[in-house]
Amino acid sequence: MSGSHRATEYPPYEPTQEPVYGVPQQSHEAPYNPYESYQQPVRQDYYGGYQQAPQAADGYFEAYDQPFQSYPAEPEPVDPAQAYQEPTYEQPTYEQPLYEEPAPVAPLASVTPAAAPAPGGRAAVRGRRRKAKQKRHGKAVMAGTALLVAAAAGWYTVGQDDAKPGITAADGPGPEGVNKPDQPTPAPAAVQAAADRQSAPAAAGRSETRPDGSLAAIPGLGAAFTAKIPTETTQVVVASGADKNTDKNTVVLWTRTPEGRWLAGETWNGHNGKNGWTADHNEGDLRSPIGVFSLTDAGGHNADPGSKLPYDKDPSFVVSGTGFFGDQLAGSFDYVVAINYNRVPGNSPLDPRRPMGGKKGGGIWLHVDHDGPTHGCVSIPEDKMAQLIRTLDPAAHPVIVMGDATTLAA
Repeated sequence: MSGSHRATEYPPYEPTQEPVYGVPQQSHEAPYNPYESYQQPVRQDYYGGYQQAPQAADGYFEAYDQPFQSYPAEPEPVDPAQAYQEPTYEQPTYEQPLYEEPAPVAPLASVTPAAAPAPGGRAAVRGRRRKAKQKRHGKAVMAGTALLVAAAAGWYTVGQDDAKPGITAADGPGPEGVNKPDQPTPAPAAVQAAADRQSAPAAAGRSETRPDGSLAAIPGLGAAFTAKIPTETTQVVVASGADKNTDKNTVVLWTRTPEGRWLAGETWNGHNGKNGWTADHNEGDLRSPIGVFSLTDAGGHNADPGSKLPYDKDPSFVVSGTGFFGDQLAGSFDYVVAINYNRVPGNSPLDPRRPMGGKKGGGIWLHVDHDGPTHGCVSIPEDKMAQLIRTLDPAAHPVIVMGDATTLAA
């Protein structure tokens, strides 16, 4: 067989139809209303046409798997004036409690009121409520006042300090002298003048201090001891102990101004008799005498430091050994000022005469402190002794007022 032969036959060619897509057009004839019924979307089938998507029974679009949602209806407008309603309140009611009379209170058996109100009634209740509470501190105040008065009167005594065996020598050198008192009794006119200075108006201003530091009276001295200070005296040494049984004291030199007021000097700490103070001094009692005594004579083992008083430098002013508590006595008589207790004024402190007799003791001096109690003298530091000797002036008629504070304040 000549030529080629096709065994397969093909159908004739026919052109394929292009799919036509339909695009929905929006109408503009009426304005868009969002509250119109919701238009369900359509879907394109396989051949290019559009059709409404079926809706499942459960509210989901079968084609898009979206939940169905509806829009709420537009609410009708409400007039605010008509919508507001005035709230109403109910007034609460209270019940007034009935007043009950309190039960009468029986008074204590030990208390009998002067005018107790009758039990019952509001007046009686108010009377009990307003009754002033009795004060209970009246007895305490009276007791405190009594203690102060008793202390001022010297009713209390303090036990003596523990005493160690000490020296039994006399208060100072010299034998018994003549029986002539060295301190005469003040004349009545002088006593009256001193008492006038301590009148009530002056006592009221005792603590008044002027710009110059002067005082109307010496603090700590009562009327009795102030009256014993001579009117011509303008220098007063005050040696005061805390109580009658103490051996320590403070010493202050006071100077009277032309106006009659007093200026205080330095305060020096010193010692006195081992057993304290006494108003009835006797030989060997180891107590310093209480009183007001003149100061007229000075002396000592050392040279005169510049004394205005007669000064007796003598090697006999010497002492050795130890005091009551082991304190060294050497140098105690380097400077001395004689206290005119039971001695003859105008003579050396070494003068042995005793106007009131040897039993009343003697040789009571101001001398250098040896850091311990004395047999009856008053002691201050050595430099203060030299200062005191230079300050005391015979023209000032100096005196010493010595004793315990309670006695001096009487």
